[in-house]
Amino acid sequence: MAFPQPPRGRYAHAPGPTFLAYSPNGQKLVTAGVDNFCRVFTTGSDDEPLNVDDCQENNLAVAAGNDFFITGAEDGTVNKYAMATSDGDGGDILWRSTLPIRDVALSPDGAWVAVASDELVVHVIHTKDIQMVKRLRDQNRSVRHVSFNKSGTQLAVSCVDGSLYIYSMDSEEPELVQKVDDMIKRTEPEAESSARVLWHPDGTAFATPTGLREMQVMSTGDWAKHKTFKTEHRADITAAAWSPNGALLVTTSNDLSICLWDAKTQKLLKKYDDVKATILAMAWHPTQNILSYTNNEGLLYMHTNFVPPELQHFLRLPLQAAPYFHNPSEGRGNSPTTNLVNGLKHVLPERRARAGSADSLDDLLGDEFRDDDLDMPDEADDGFVIDDDGAGYTNGLGKRTNGHLGPLESMSKRRPTAPVFQPQIHEPFQPGGTPWRGNRRLLCCTLLGYVSTISQEGTHYTAEVRFYNDREYTNVRFTDVFGYDKAALTEHGTLFSCQPKGSIPAMIYYRPHETWTTRADWRTNLPAGESVTAIALSHSYVVVTTSANYVRIYSLFGLPLRVFRQKASPVVTCAAWRDYVLTIGNGPVSGDGTSQLLYTIENVKRDEICQSEDIVALPPNTTLTSVFFSSDGDPYIYDSDGVLLTLLHWRTNGQARWVPMLDTKCLSRRAGGGKQESYWPVSVSQDANGKHVFHCMIVKGSEKYPTHPPPMLSEFALEIPLSSAIDKGRQEKEPDVDPMFDEEEESGKKPESKQQQHEQDYILSSVLHTQLSETISHTRPTTYQKQDLSNLDVQIDRSLLQLLALECLAGEDRGMKALELVTLMRNSNGKMLDLAGKVAERYNRDMLRDKIQELAERRLMSNEEEEDEL
Repeated sequence: MAFPQPPRGRYAHAPGPTFLAYSPNGQKLVTAGVDNFCRVFTTGSDDEPLNVDDCQENNLAVAAGNDFFITGAEDGTVNKYAMATSDGDGGDILWRSTLPIRDVALSPDGAWVAVASDELVVHVIHTKDIQMVKRLRDQNRSVRHVSFNKSGTQLAVSCVDGSLYIYSMDSEEPELVQKVDDMIKRTEPEAESSARVLWHPDGTAFATPTGLREMQVMSTGDWAKHKTFKTEHRADITAAAWSPNGALLVTTSNDLSICLWDAKTQKLLKKYDDVKATILAMAWHPTQNILSYTNNEGLLYMHTNFVPPELQHFLRLPLQAAPYFHNPSEGRGNSPTTNLVNGLKHVLPERRARAGSADSLDDLLGDEFRDDDLDMPDEADDGFVIDDDGAGYTNGLGKRTNGHLGPLESMSKRRPTAPVFQPQIHEPFQPGGTPWRGNRRLLCCTLLGYVSTISQEGTHYTAEVRFYNDREYTNVRFTDVFGYDKAALTEHGTLFSCQPKGSIPAMIYYRPHETWTTRADWRTNLPAGESVTAIALSHSYVVVTTSANYVRIYSLFGLPLRVFRQKASPVVTCAAWRDYVLTIGNGPVSGDGTSQLLYTIENVKRDEICQSEDIVALPPNTTLTSVFFSSDGDPYIYDSDGVLLTLLHWRTNGQARWVPMLDTKCLSRRAGGGKQESYWPVSVSQDANGKHVFHCMIVKGSEKYPTHPPPMLSEFALEIPLSSAIDKGRQEKEPDVDPMFDEEEESGKKPESKQQQHEQDYILSSVLHTQLSETISHTRPTTYQKQDLSNLDVQIDRSLLQLLALECLAGEDRGMKALELVTLMRNSNGKMLDLAGKVAERYNRDMLRDKIQELAERRLMSNEEEEDEL
């Protein structure tokens, strides 16, 4: 489409790259080009522009304030010129670089100018004091563009290697906030294609041209990619600009076209194809419907009424929000948060003036010191007014009227004299689920695979179930019109849930993987007004917790089995394994104002409560991140401090306790302090060697959640926190010696590291032994479980035997501790006490050997007595 009235080009400079900038008040427009002068045009005037002579040649950038403008030239100089002068004094040199200047950007207050050049360092110079310079040094390649946000608190730097750097400019030393890779196109410094960051007028996001000839929006709240303007330009984008209110976006390209876009819907409103030359710079007038742009032939176009009349209502809109898929401030689980305050306004009765006490000041001083006019109590003031001048003070009955009083206010509108206490509750979340990152999010992560969803321009979604073992299971991808926001995955099927929308209630959807009959997937709706807070799926049941604090349990075929209201409310999350269901909710308020979490474990099949409203052990200022059952069926939680805990004795009512199994801050990989990473929990299971490991996803940097697609699973051996990561780092540098087998090196080896390792093996094996023995006692054990229990017995005794060797090596004075270690041996195979005696004999601890023999005889006699009783 052609322009209705083609704008008239004005020759601003000789043919060549030409650039422009509006003054913040919109009164002036400055252009700079290949010749040695700049021009200042007046908005709305057809008069000849003001020439600022004696400038540098081959200017490649220009930025303007209300009273001055700044240019950057190919010879490496940055100059400042007054807006209303043509004296040709050459201006003031703000900076001189050894390489060509590529871009300059002026802060909104006009105090700082950022300079981009072929050098690696970006210099930010004060416009009034050139001695004040800030340097940005994190770039690996030369810089093409710089851009301040609307408040001047952040500066975006675009490099030729396709990387974006976002700096915080609040402090004296700029701080790198975020580095974004693979968003802009890799370009040459002299390329006409643009990689400039365009800050949205609302200040919460920016857009940049991409290598796919699109405009990609990114939020500064979560640093995720959001809406995309699919421009369909046939060549690289060379310039773009937001309208002053952020409602429109205009782009141009080497294909000699200009496109006008609706920022909210990313729909093309107008396209103009009669552009004469490649546009290198464009800018909206700050207040008027004028779009100005310059090209590579030295021409300036000031296009008045660029937005046609039928679309000018976009310009009359107030400041618009940036085009997001989802608000970056949206909560983690997208679940409706529940407030403990019930919404009623507690109103105190009206307080009247206090009467004087028996020993008040007035009573002590006496009537002669009383100020009757000011301090007369309300009881003494009967409201009688003498209308002796007939001015209408009274109503004829000797009483004054109420005309002097204001309107009666409702007591509910009175503000309380003190702030109302509101406890801080834990928000509901779905284990394994992440918040939106752009248009993608993970619904759950397990050892089998993960479930994810992709928002398709806000109209529908694409749900995907991917398995790590695609030979045994088939990946599933389907169109989701309901907006599933939670999922759970097991070997038998996948469970989905969605929230209510308008008149459509919340829904549960179960989809089995394979069945021996026709695939029996099913859906069920929740009652109106109820939303889903968390879901769980086991081999036997479907568990749903709702905003009404109900726990709903279904069979795998959709049959409702249990519906009850949880005591601890509001509900936070849930988990399930076989016949067991674990639910967690908010409980009483602790001393720091945060509600404690309470958990309940129930055996649905037997209709038994294992643990009822017991406390989830979390330290202050710590939140619950995930809850799950291990592959062996033991409950685990993971908190925001990076600590993994398991629940011991949970099948015995009143005996449960939380035991830390791993503290990720104490991992040896973090001993040096150089790694900045967190861990997204998935599960706990045994590896190929039968060793219990923690499966997680490593999240690099300051991020809290994994991206989509998620990273590969990592394994960390369980390690009860006994020492810090620094101690482990020191121990790894020492040689590893076993005192039982390497006598030759005993004299030169410090055994502290080996002792801590054996202590770790002992306590970890003891905890795992307790878990497995309780599982075997409450279930029908398998042959593998019995063998694992026997192996743990041997591991415990082996660890104690190795600790015994270290104590014997330390000296005779450690005999009492050595004997204590022997008493802790389980001696399940009847040989460990004999081996302990041999260890004592090997180190010439004769007295200890005699004590061990006595202990062995006593145990033998006690075993014989037990057999006789049987």
